[in-house]
Amino acid sequence: MRVLVTGANGFVGRRLQRQLGEASHEVFPCDRDTVDVSDPGSVDRIVAETAPEAVIHLAAISFVPDSVRDPTLTYRVNFLGARNLIDSIERLAPGARVLLIGSGDQYAPMQPGGRPRRETDPLMPRSPYARTKAAAEQLGGLATERGLAVVRVRAFNHTGPGQEPRFVAPDFARQIAAIAAGRQAPEMRVGNLASVRDFLHVADVVDAYLRLLDPGVPSTVYNVASGRGTPIGELLEVLGELAGVEPHVEVEAARFRPADALVGDPTRLREATGWTPQHSLRDTLRELLEFWKANDAGGHRAQA
Repeated sequence: MRVLVTGANGFVGRRLQRQLGEASHEVFPCDRDTVDVSDPGSVDRIVAETAPEAVIHLAAISFVPDSVRDPTLTYRVNFLGARNLIDSIERLAPGARVLLIGSGDQYAPMQPGGRPRRETDPLMPRSPYARTKAAAEQLGGLATERGLAVVRVRAFNHTGPGQEPRFVAPDFARQIAAIAAGRQAPEMRVGNLASVRDFLHVADVVDAYLRLLDPGVPSTVYNVASGRGTPIGELLEVLGELAGVEPHVEVEAARFRPADALVGDPTRLREATGWTPQHSLRDTLRELLEFWKANDAGGHRAQA
């Protein structure tokens, strides 16, 4: 298939490009340097040039604190970008299949130990990021009713080598690697380690996206999730064990939030595509740790 990928130079997009190519798809990557998704003319141009048979829409303001700092930009990129893309595909490539990538953050958080969220559960987005993603998903649902094949994806936390260390798993891995190498004192300041999240390896998430490109898979809403909740503190424990270090952990009041949980039920995705995660959390964290051991000598970088 001819596949247009927006946000192609981001953490997920780089890996997605490789795996699409390995699956013999023809990939047309675009990013903020080539396409402004908030500008209808810019989106029309790339859709007309590439004539895609499928689109995977990754372009987004995806870091929640960034969305809080600049909700206007988040609205322009996340909501208007999705609107412009859907409008352009309907007019210029109406036979294309669109994967609209959203987030598990669209759901209301649960108490730890609660039932994983299903696609039929109500949405209760709390941040500008989550609210704009939920609104964009509504546009995708309306377009599906008009006949466009829009798959709405709610992807839960995913990580792996190359993710920026402002996210919790690579942040922990970078610090543990630095402690093990003697570049950092064996101390870490953290928030609430009792909160629970659903973590996947980025390769498993990309595999789910590729499976959802299949025109035989119904165009509806899918969680991409493991179904397993992991306390944030477990990430730190496993990384410390793998590295052979046991840092002193100090909970900072400024970082502390009440404990909650956000875990997704992957049953619909599994039944529709046969997808199951292939990477354990421990293996995922081992890869992260090895990445930071190799890439954080004196100054971190986040490319893979």
